[in-house]
Amino acid sequence: MAVTMPMIHLLIFVFALATLSPSSAYDRLSKPLVGDDGRIYVCSNKKLFAFESNGSISWTMHIDYKCNVAVAPVHGGFGKIYLIADNRILMVKLENSGTSEPVAELFFGPGPGQQVETEIIGLSVSTLTSTVFINIKNRGLFAYKSHGRLLWSIGPVLYKFGYHQGCRKNITDCFFASVPVLDQCEGSIYISNTEGQLYCLSIRGRHFRWIQDFSYLDRNFTITAGNNGRLYVTVPVRALLLAVDVFSGNVLWQRSIGPLSKADSVPVVDSNGWVSIGSLDGFLYSFSPTGDLKKFSRRNTDNYVIQVGSFLDCSGFAVYTSQIEMEGKVSHTAGEFTTVSAIRPKVALLTMLVPATGSIYWSENNPGQLTTSLYKSDLSQFLVDEEILLAFLAASSQKLASSCSQARTKLVSIYIGNERVIALFLLFESTVLAILIGLVRFCCSFWAKKKLQDQGLGGFLAKRCSLQLKKKALDRTITELERKAAEEAADREVLDKLVDMSKEREGIQRKLSTTYSLGRDKSDSHARSILPLQKGKTKSYSFQGTRGKNLTMFHTMSDTSSSESSYEGETSMLGNKDSSTKAKTKALMMEDSSSSSSS
Repeated sequence: MAVTMPMIHLLIFVFALATLSPSSAYDRLSKPLVGDDGRIYVCSNKKLFAFESNGSISWTMHIDYKCNVAVAPVHGGFGKIYLIADNRILMVKLENSGTSEPVAELFFGPGPGQQVETEIIGLSVSTLTSTVFINIKNRGLFAYKSHGRLLWSIGPVLYKFGYHQGCRKNITDCFFASVPVLDQCEGSIYISNTEGQLYCLSIRGRHFRWIQDFSYLDRNFTITAGNNGRLYVTVPVRALLLAVDVFSGNVLWQRSIGPLSKADSVPVVDSNGWVSIGSLDGFLYSFSPTGDLKKFSRRNTDNYVIQVGSFLDCSGFAVYTSQIEMEGKVSHTAGEFTTVSAIRPKVALLTMLVPATGSIYWSENNPGQLTTSLYKSDLSQFLVDEEILLAFLAASSQKLASSCSQARTKLVSIYIGNERVIALFLLFESTVLAILIGLVRFCCSFWAKKKLQDQGLGGFLAKRCSLQLKKKALDRTITELERKAAEEAADREVLDKLVDMSKEREGIQRKLSTTYSLGRDKSDSHARSILPLQKGKTKSYSFQGTRGKNLTMFHTMSDTSSSESSYEGETSMLGNKDSSTKAKTKALMMEDSSSSSSS
């Protein structure tokens, strides 16, 4: 049954670092973006700021629209960032800053002075495919190329074979309700609808890979893409964290966490695959890829709270987190409801730690030596909260080098349960590659043939076909002549004809295997002659008789003596005999020889 009312009530009277900071400014900064260049990008009112990690302003750009401070700018790759302002999307080209060329242009939405008819819920950018994904309320998800061309769009409902996918309970009022989350490793998009269903879509296509229903937990949840074949779903109202398999959408494990400060609280996933999220009970909850829990706190958590999410440092293995000590904190649980009340913050404790090993590399109270230098910079012109401060610490050049070179723990396989599928795919891919290599080699050899180049493909194939037909006709004729010669005594004319046909067939077969073959040209310098055999003045023909006996016919010609000429044209046939017959013949020949010599 869907949860109709919150299960965690938060009553916390904290002004965060507004009272801790010596700043007296009034401008509020948006959620920060830590760029690849080490700068921090934030917007305020109608200005976009680029800060150095030491707190100084690198450049300021005026925009024609008021930015949405609740949404951080989005990194677009190739020197671009995107931001939402007045339900429009602006594209900022960073390489043009400081020049006379315009540095910001309207990417999506109506122009200045025109009425806005749509509400942008969120956007994300795929730097690999240069594609911008925009979720527009009550309209759907739209994919645009970075130059503005629409690739595809899709709504929360698809109809296939007379059935619909998605929004199974209420199709009319159902729409995508979350920011699209990209998984660059898997090439997938994750987004939820108003009914508590989670979708997995392909970046390049308009189809649903899977749909998982989490409405039994709550309709509102946040999505975080992992780097280990997992997707993390945070349900603030139930204080739950779920690990979901990115291939099937099945829940791998589910763990309880402490009460969260905001409904849009999201965890951070480090390079070890550990997912961490702070709680109002003062602990940082860190889970391994298999769901093992570690809880971190530098002090007694009775009067501590964690209100904002953590930030990754330069190594990707360590995280920055902030605990605020309150003068008083009360937690009360009544059935399924938890109430956290706190008053007057005293001090903030900033910590950098590695969840996989539990090592703490740096810790400092705020205000401290590092944070005081930030308060004396250009940040003093703005209202600085914990989230902004952690972003500057994560981008600061004063990070400890040991955190970037610390030993990596053993990583869990990111494709648990799919090794066999991957092995079969690699085997199939290798087989296809081998076949393609064979085909390319065959084509190169075939098209390099001399006859093919002279006659063309049509003439070459016609000649080859005629040779094959001629060879088949010769085979039939030779077989018939051999059959007749085996059944009855063959005269000299028949034997000569058999010899000529055998030679002709041998020549055709040689052409088919060399010049007119489907492979490359090759010489036949060591060709062995086929029947008949001839040596000197003697010819012999071999074939098989009708009863399976091997017969040999000798045709001997001589012109040297008159006695030998009397046997000219004589044909003798010798068959297989048994050993007794051969012995008797030899004895008779010896007797005839002895009698001849005596006479």
